[in-house]
Amino acid sequence: MLSGFYGAFSPACFALLGLWLVVVQIRMREWQGSAAHRRRSYGVALHFVLPGMMSLLALVDPADPVFWRVSFAVIALSGAVVLTLVSGRPARSMADRAGRLPEAPAADQLGLAGYLAAVVLYLLIGVLAVVGGLDVLRTEAVLLVLLVFLGFNMAWLLLFDSRYSSPAPARP
Repeated sequence: MLSGFYGAFSPACFALLGLWLVVVQIRMREWQGSAAHRRRSYGVALHFVLPGMMSLLALVDPADPVFWRVSFAVIALSGAVVLTLVSGRPARSMADRAGRLPEAPAADQLGLAGYLAAVVLYLLIGVLAVVGGLDVLRTEAVLLVLLVFLGFNMAWLLLFDSRYSSPAPARP
């Protein structure tokens, strides 16, 4: 039914994952000492690999709706759980002299909102996979595109966020 979509979408997801891995490799020295960057870079990778896996599994046997429905539900629910665990909650700076904690920076708030949105999208995909039907397939395809778009935006935020970076070691 949507074989053409999944046939194009899956390689696109894995290509984006490959590009993200190049970015991570380039920024590895800078991010190595930052637990927040490690968690978030893994979360970005999940935005590309999980929709890619769902799309690839949808192509294994398009005539068997049970196969894709179960694989979508399992991957989506796993994605929601793992993204919740690696969400990289906003880091708090040290309290000021009056003992007040400052608000989380805007990039942290956007990042957290992005992770929450991705968790909701994964849960929706998981629920829709159980429901099944042609209209549901189309809706899931749109939700997968939204997940990848969200992943791109999360990658962009993380790429230019240097607040948690450890200083890069001097090159010899």
